[in-house]
Amino acid sequence: MLINLLRLLFIGCALVFIFMLIHAWYHKRRKGELEPTPFWPVAGIGFVANFLDTLGVGSFAVKTACYKQFKLIDDRLLPGTLNGQCVLPTVTQSLIFIGAVKVDPLTLISMMAAAAAGAAWGARRVAGFDRQTIRLVMAVSLLVVAGLIFAGLLGLFPLGGEAMGLTGYKLGIALLGNFIFGVLMNVGIGLFAPCMTLVYLLGMNPMAAFPIMMGSTAVLSVFSAGTFIRKGAFDAKAVLAVAIFGPIGVVLAAQLVQSMNMEMLKWLVAFVVIYTSWTMYASWRAGRRQSQPQLAGAAG
Repeated sequence: MLINLLRLLFIGCALVFIFMLIHAWYHKRRKGELEPTPFWPVAGIGFVANFLDTLGVGSFAVKTACYKQFKLIDDRLLPGTLNGQCVLPTVTQSLIFIGAVKVDPLTLISMMAAAAAGAAWGARRVAGFDRQTIRLVMAVSLLVVAGLIFAGLLGLFPLGGEAMGLTGYKLGIALLGNFIFGVLMNVGIGLFAPCMTLVYLLGMNPMAAFPIMMGSTAVLSVFSAGTFIRKGAFDAKAVLAVAIFGPIGVVLAAQLVQSMNMEMLKWLVAFVVIYTSWTMYASWRAGRRQSQPQLAGAAG
């Protein structure tokens, strides 16, 4: 019963988003404001990025790197485009994993609610956050966590577990963590890898992370994308391309994830954390390089 209600919630989110996208597409087309974005290159990038996203590797970093490298999307429209592109793929992920992985309902729903509350609370409050500090702290923290995970895999440190739910203080830590991850989504820090890492460190089965992180993001993304769509600050053609081809990549990757044994999945978690740590550091370094000329100009 609960699973069916959650599925209805995700389908409802998808329908609301599709309505908003069609309305915005028609409005832009009528006013002659559709962007001249090449459809197929963006569709291909979306397919690959959302395939990787389903394995736990956040799609934002992959898409951003490709769009900037090939100059496909105006930087001004990039945040809204990324948010819009992730709605239908994450809804697809949620519909697949919410039934395939039997997570404790209290843990699942409360962590989804905590992430949503964090995003809602942070929407008006994180504008003044120092993104550079957040990126550096996250990069170092994830690197330490990756070291612990590798130590556990090599038998040097007890880590991980098979639980499909949390209670007591562990559930409290999970809720606080997902609330913070929801807040950080407002400054461009994806929820997938930190959430996956958190539930693993708290002794849960790595597979349990998939419905939790995907369900959280599916609900959040509709609200974040809706804001950009209402403002017209998104690339409609690019969003449509990934809305169509992103879910195909999700379905193919989901089959791969569900066929993995636990040992392979634990190694996957470790490498996802390492990759995310590197992307955080790379973003911090790029931001530092951009700020140096500005500081030099201000001093001159």
